[in-house]
Amino acid sequence: MSLGDYLPPGIGIEDLIVAMAGASALFTCLAVYTALLARTPVARRAQRLAEYRRELRESVLRRPGRGRLVPLPLMRQAVQRAGLLRGRQNEELAAKLARAGWRSKDAVVRFLFFKLALPFTFGGGAVLMLYGFDFYQLAPLSKLGAALAAVLAGSYAPELFVKNMEGKRAHALRKSLPDGIDLMVICAEAGLSLDATFARVAGELGPAAPELADELEQTTLELGFLPDRAQALRNLVERSPVQGLGALVNTLIQAERYGAPLTQTLRVLSAEFRQERILKAEEKAARLPAMLTVPMIVFILPPLFVVLLGPAILDIMDSMQFWGTGH
Repeated sequence: MSLGDYLPPGIGIEDLIVAMAGASALFTCLAVYTALLARTPVARRAQRLAEYRRELRESVLRRPGRGRLVPLPLMRQAVQRAGLLRGRQNEELAAKLARAGWRSKDAVVRFLFFKLALPFTFGGGAVLMLYGFDFYQLAPLSKLGAALAAVLAGSYAPELFVKNMEGKRAHALRKSLPDGIDLMVICAEAGLSLDATFARVAGELGPAAPELADELEQTTLELGFLPDRAQALRNLVERSPVQGLGALVNTLIQAERYGAPLTQTLRVLSAEFRQERILKAEEKAARLPAMLTVPMIVFILPPLFVVLLGPAILDIMDSMQFWGTGH
């Protein structure tokens, strides 16, 4: 029996050879395309690490039994209809929110939505309380002023909240930076590179200083896939404009540029930050007597006067009452 006996009716050996040749050409083209395709394993790894980090952070920050009051698509639709996403200041707003700890793409949408909705919410609540229920029974002009004040408070509330969070984050970074540099010295003395040092310090500082650990993790990712390592370090300062981080970044950039030993550089910087922390503690201790003057005058001296002069004043009053009765 020949090969043609096993083929379906209407298909010959020539057709089979043509089909096999076409399949071979297709597979060859796919193999060449796959071989010539630019592979970026570092970028894919950085993307996977970023996704894992975002999911882990959302799982930590998520509260059980509490959901979002307004869905995100509704926020985005309201902001787009208002035309707030077309402004050029959105990049500056995104950088400001990043300094406060919100780096997601939807942070700008949420901020703009609350900035748009809170004036109407506060104003509507004030009108309902003042005009509907007449809680405080104010004059008409006073009611109008209170309603306008509520609208202004709702307008500035998101900015004040973001500014407050930015200040708290900067304070937390400034407070945990000396301990982080001490850990960097230990890692550098153990022979770790800058990337491995940042990753290890971020893992060790995660429970105690999540703000600094978050920044170091982000810097580690950028050091892995950005072509300019100095730019990755500068991005750390742009995200967190803390004076200590600026000094650390400048020191690390100079150490990589001129080949200075990383261990010695970090040790000198750690000693400087430790001395700075001691000086700040001494400054606070020196200001303590001046700060205690007002509480002492308000809360300590009046009871002291009552205890010391009270019996004498009562004796004088009793004597005056005695002589006033004519005895």
